[in-house]
Amino acid sequence: MTLNEFLNLAAHGLIDLPWWGYVVVLLALTHITIASVTIFLHRAQAHRGLDLHPSISHFFRFWLWLTTGMITKEWVAIHRKHHAKCETEEDPHSPMIYGIRKVLTEGAELYKIEARNAETLDKYGTGTPDDWMERNVYSRFPWQGVGLMLLVNLLLFGPIGAAVWALQMIWIPVHAAGVINGIGHYWGYRHFTVSDTSTNIVPIAFWIGGEELHNNHHAFPTSARFSMRWYEFDLGWTYIRILAALKLANVKKVAPRPRFDLNKARVDAETVQAVIAHRYEIVTKYVRALKATCHEEVARIRANGHASPMASMRESKAIRNLKHWLRSDADQLSAESRASLKETLAHSKVLDNLYTLRLDLAKIWERSTLTKEELASRLEEWCKRAEATGIAQLQQFTRQLKSYA
Repeated sequence: MTLNEFLNLAAHGLIDLPWWGYVVVLLALTHITIASVTIFLHRAQAHRGLDLHPSISHFFRFWLWLTTGMITKEWVAIHRKHHAKCETEEDPHSPMIYGIRKVLTEGAELYKIEARNAETLDKYGTGTPDDWMERNVYSRFPWQGVGLMLLVNLLLFGPIGAAVWALQMIWIPVHAAGVINGIGHYWGYRHFTVSDTSTNIVPIAFWIGGEELHNNHHAFPTSARFSMRWYEFDLGWTYIRILAALKLANVKKVAPRPRFDLNKARVDAETVQAVIAHRYEIVTKYVRALKATCHEEVARIRANGHASPMASMRESKAIRNLKHWLRSDADQLSAESRASLKETLAHSKVLDNLYTLRLDLAKIWERSTLTKEELASRLEEWCKRAEATGIAQLQQFTRQLKSYA
């Protein structure tokens, strides 16, 4: 190699691209990292929603070693603990506990702190890879892979390779540790009334490989598919289907789709099983079904001039509060919200019935020690109480509840 050839290599690398070429390369490299996280770490390892062929599994491990320095056991353990302790003081990265700003800007630091907790790794990190490569390379030298990636980028692209590498390194801390753990529990829309604040950020989920559908995931965590509505698109699921078609992946679990038998008039064991499977969606439907009733009651309370929180609130704000109260258990509400709820319910027998029935409905599927026959009896009794209120929207909801099959 001549001196001029060496200087040219140092200045431009093996590959000389126009500016937009480097952008395409960066997006491609970071997207492979996103796919590795959502398919391998999240859906396959943490939740066992699918099995991957050993060759594909090892490719993802190797790529994550090069681009993130993350250890599979650590990531899996921290994520499983997040689900087990969601929105509590033990949640490793809840914006409800730490604040949205801290999770957005320091999400990676929260991850590192929890990764040093040996108890977390022992309790939640079971079943992750423990072969020779994991013990002697990936876990033992996590940051050497990142260094190797830097050298490869410099060789391929010259000095601009350092910029490509830097952006590769911040991609996961920003999008996974920050956006998903932060915004995914702070802002967005919800299909399912789960016991945490998880949201779907956008319905067309491709920028972070489908992780944007976070509320869907929290409702059915072991599902390999995150999309739940016709208008939602989960790019990670598309990749999984391609891998499955090539016999490189085996899907084990997907979220069930609700089925209805409109001819059913009574609750049976099949109804109970379906209701338990779709319990989060049912609570959401309960709130939506009774929206008109809530509007009417709020208007009545305001018209009567009761000295309640309703009297000083605009009707739209009152409805928002009612929807929040109906979606939440009492222990999920702040002290101020509980006080407002108690005072409001004291002025409306209708709202008191709606809230009480909502809590009692949730208690049915929480009684896991009961037999199917006992659960069916409890659900049938609940339906009779709901029908006896005389509230038309509630009676219609009850008929649909009985039709779950």
